[in-house]
Amino acid sequence: MAGGGEVPARGNIIPLIPARYILSVLSSIGMAIIYGLKVNLSVAMVAMVNHTAIKPNVTDGAFDVGTSNREECSAEPIKNGTTGDQDGPFVWDAGSQGIILSCYFWGYFISQIPGAKVAELFSAKWVMWFAVFINVVCTLLTPYAAYLGVWPVVLMRILEGIGGGVTFPAEHTLIAAWAPPQERSTISSIIYAGTALGTVISMLMAGMLAEFFGWASIFYVMGGLSCVWLVLWIIFIQDSPNKQGLIDQAERDYINTSLGSGGGHHVARRTPWKQIFTSPPFYGILVAHFCNNVGWYMLLIELPIYMNGVLKFAIKENAIYTATPFLTLWFFSIFISKTLDGLRSKGAISTTTARKIATMFASVIPMCCLLALCFIGCNKMAAVVIAGVGVTSIGAMFSGFLSNHIDIAPNFAGILMAVTNTVATIPGITVPIFVGQLTKKDPTIASWRIIFGITIGLYVLEIITYLTLGSGDEQPWNKSDDEKSGPEMTPLKDKAHSDYKTKDEA
Repeated sequence: MAGGGEVPARGNIIPLIPARYILSVLSSIGMAIIYGLKVNLSVAMVAMVNHTAIKPNVTDGAFDVGTSNREECSAEPIKNGTTGDQDGPFVWDAGSQGIILSCYFWGYFISQIPGAKVAELFSAKWVMWFAVFINVVCTLLTPYAAYLGVWPVVLMRILEGIGGGVTFPAEHTLIAAWAPPQERSTISSIIYAGTALGTVISMLMAGMLAEFFGWASIFYVMGGLSCVWLVLWIIFIQDSPNKQGLIDQAERDYINTSLGSGGGHHVARRTPWKQIFTSPPFYGILVAHFCNNVGWYMLLIELPIYMNGVLKFAIKENAIYTATPFLTLWFFSIFISKTLDGLRSKGAISTTTARKIATMFASVIPMCCLLALCFIGCNKMAAVVIAGVGVTSIGAMFSGFLSNHIDIAPNFAGILMAVTNTVATIPGITVPIFVGQLTKKDPTIASWRIIFGITIGLYVLEIITYLTLGSGDEQPWNKSDDEKSGPEMTPLKDKAHSDYKTKDEA
């Protein structure tokens, strides 16, 4: 990473808490903000749209054929006798809603690889700060943009997506500079668990704010609170231990020693693009990431709409039922990660086996849950439980294919994540548009069965491909010929990817 010499260590800002864990917690909160501001519109949309004005006319010619056979769930009275729909000021049909929800990923798609290079060559700290800053500004401007029309909202979401797209590459770069190899899994888990917590908090807050203070309060309150993080990040975070003054010298020496000759600094390397794009393990990760993201975005973006439009839950209930599984996802992701790491450290399973087990949890279980939803009909509580189990199980992806980048090429983990996550962003763009167009014609369970069926097929493709191509072994192209012949840090095969020793020690 570029810039500056070593700054004198003045001791940790918070006694007994290492600076690297302050970085981890603030990074986790930053990821929570990004994901919270990403999904809040999915809940807010329910309160923003005038459902009465856009409700399809079943006597219209387009719906005459087969109308009597359409399967719809009844809206049960809730508290004051109203139904789940709450009319807002905007007449946005299902197609417009799909475009608004998907356009976030237009920006997300284009920013990841450039963001990875800027973080690597300039400053990951400021790339991450920019990501949160642009999301906060656009969130605060969203209510005003909404009254101007659909396309101003689309612009706000594209800009938020540009910010969101650079977060994973920036955090990967920070982890490489700050995390001792033996702590890399723990620090990574703390940071990326923020995505699930941000989803939970956002959905619950958005539901309550919309219920009691109106839909606009979702954007003002959540955007305003996020400003505190922007200040804390500038004060407490630096790109590497050697640039951080708020650190104990013993901790700095420990990180530098554990990272070897790099000493907490990024070493510029030529990206071996040819070897990457001819690597079977890389394609195993790529296909798994793409296919799994179809299910992930289906549940992340479309679940609130399904709960409201099909199962007829009111917005407050909608937020609770859709947010709770993301909390259980957080607990499950930590549990399975610790379990598999424990088995690997004991030599009971290899890294390859651990990654495949976790990926199977994150694909087979959601696939079965979507299959069950196709036949559960209007049994609302059964649908809630099944959807909850599906969302929870996806948490295994953090210790599955998402960790696999570091296994096969720790020196290029950031750029590998940027490449696979760019391709895996395509479902974020296409899923909302596809769902919007299909449900615009027929907003009943029948349409959702088609949607779930296609997702199930992609899960099958993921399972077959990853079981065939997936690997936890470091690839030969991770290091240059000079590094291979020199006394560099060498990972022990079939151990956790954080267990590194020098060749002499090994």
